[in-house]
Amino acid sequence: MRVAAIDCGTNTLRLFVAALDSDGSLRELDRRLTFVGLGEGVDATGRFTPDALQRAFRACEQYAEIIADLDCARARFVATSATRDAANREVLFEGVRERMAIEPEVISGVEESRLSFAGAVSGIRCPRNPVLVMDSGGGSTELVRGTAGCCTNGATAVTKGVSLDIGSRRLRERMLHGDPPTPAEIAGAREFVRHELDDAGLDLTGIGSFIGVAGTVTSMTALALRLHRYDRARVHGAAMSAEAVHAVTDRLLTSTIAEITCWGPVQPQRAEVLCAGALIVDEIVRRVGAAELIASEADILDGVALGLLTGGPGREPAGR
Repeated sequence: MRVAAIDCGTNTLRLFVAALDSDGSLRELDRRLTFVGLGEGVDATGRFTPDALQRAFRACEQYAEIIADLDCARARFVATSATRDAANREVLFEGVRERMAIEPEVISGVEESRLSFAGAVSGIRCPRNPVLVMDSGGGSTELVRGTAGCCTNGATAVTKGVSLDIGSRRLRERMLHGDPPTPAEIAGAREFVRHELDDAGLDLTGIGSFIGVAGTVTSMTALALRLHRYDRARVHGAAMSAEAVHAVTDRLLTSTIAEITCWGPVQPQRAEVLCAGALIVDEIVRRVGAAELIASEADILDGVALGLLTGGPGREPAGR
């Protein structure tokens, strides 16, 4: 059986088509990412802009063709932070239904964190328990602590997950206006993130494995590896020391968007907000105190696909 997982985030719209191998692992059939900037301005206005919606709809049309061509039996479209905040999200949903024949859904921050945890631990070979997974997105950051079943010959289990309203686009638009940001802007943003972490209510100490997913962490890892162009195979499973995280963050916060784009592995749309995402990651790394941050290309999409293949939420695309 083939399934399609669609993640509608603040910065990107992503598709993952997968099947289940005999050993229970996911077999990737197609994976796509499109920068649509759906969350552009949502933090200030509480609404999707017409241009952002049109960018999302064009991606939906492309993805619908792929899902039909690969004859997916089940599909799930999950929308996260920006859609949770947008008062006109029904306009997005109507457009998705029309173009993809799939019923979209807004998932809570807690469910987002659990799906990210399931996806992340499925892609990293035998991490040490307890595991902390960080999903640093455009509108929110999810932190979830739990255990990986491969370490204990048991089931993967989540102890606790939280979702914080701090993300790369949200923080960039709200506090880091300079290009590059000014020292005063950076200091204010760090203080804000620290306050959010103080109130998170999640124990970040004693972590055996610290895994980061999503574009901020994977882009920072590519920079730490000094890649001239993004290489998914080299990024997945690579580890950054705390010192490397601090160094990459400082470099991003003192560079212009044009300079970041010229480095090679970071796409222009990601470069616009990456310094803010890096600041968030850097503050969390300082709290966790782990020896290294492991980048995982397996994330919420993999968690959604696993659910679809094991009887979780989802449905057959209309017209199949």
